[in-house]
Amino acid sequence: MIPVLNESESLPQLYQEICDTSQAHDLDLEVIFIDDGSTDTSWEIISGLAAKDERVSGIRFRRNFAKAAALTAGMRAARGSVIMMMDADLQDDPKEIPRFLEKLNEGYDVVNGWKERRLDPWHKVYPSKVFNWMIAKLTGLKLHDHNCGLKLFRKDVAAEIRIYGELHRFIPVLADARGFKVTEIPIHHRERQHGYSKYGVRRFLRGFLDLLTVRFLTGYGQRPQHMLGAIGLSCLFLGFLGLGYLGFLWVLTNAFGLELGPIGNRPLLAYSVAATILGGQAISLGLLAELIVAYTGRHQDSYSISERTGTTSQNEQEIIV
Repeated sequence: MIPVLNESESLPQLYQEICDTSQAHDLDLEVIFIDDGSTDTSWEIISGLAAKDERVSGIRFRRNFAKAAALTAGMRAARGSVIMMMDADLQDDPKEIPRFLEKLNEGYDVVNGWKERRLDPWHKVYPSKVFNWMIAKLTGLKLHDHNCGLKLFRKDVAAEIRIYGELHRFIPVLADARGFKVTEIPIHHRERQHGYSKYGVRRFLRGFLDLLTVRFLTGYGQRPQHMLGAIGLSCLFLGFLGLGYLGFLWVLTNAFGLELGPIGNRPLLAYSVAATILGGQAISLGLLAELIVAYTGRHQDSYSISERTGTTSQNEQEIIV
């Protein structure tokens, strides 16, 4: 599946390269182009390719909904048992497809590309290295290139993960959190030949916010109070500790006549009150989040089944029939 946004100059060559690879390695595949609101002639080219080759199909959005939405539409339309995502800008080389399939057949569920020799400007390369390091530290999944556009995964992965916004770069992280086996292989990266990159500097800020979201969803998505409650209790402890200390000073001043000065104008009073209020709000927010999870997440499995055997699989088949 190939998300497309104003890549009319690249599409004919990309299609031909995919056909050449398919023919050389005898691959049975379908090609799904998802036009994410292009304003050039991308859709006309996709329609032409679909008309002459039955393996090609196209999906056209009414406007630009971002890459994650395009990939979601592609996942739903894909009929194969494995799905490969690829950018349309010709920087991903279709000749890598057989290597991805070979790696997947070693027993993995997700194979992520790694642009080991990346041919992009330095202002994209070095922030990306920092970003990948942060993902590894926060999620525990160590990959060199989470944002690589070339990924191969099984249909089961697509069925269990939900991507929105710009979470497409976290497909390996979301799959790893569900227990799928994730690996990576170095790939051949090419320079952009036509057009320009659709991602600017703002993507790094959005990427960091998305990383926090993914960390929360994979770590506390089913138990938000464990994080918010811990923060709330910590704030409450600090607030009560400060208020208790000030109260102790007040008792010494008023009951025993010690000259310790007034407590009403001390900064510690304001900090303690603020910490107490913040703690109460965090715990309340955690309880609300638990209610949302309890009432809206009841139809979503919090587990991932790898295989079935014996009577459990028979019972499921009987129910389906």
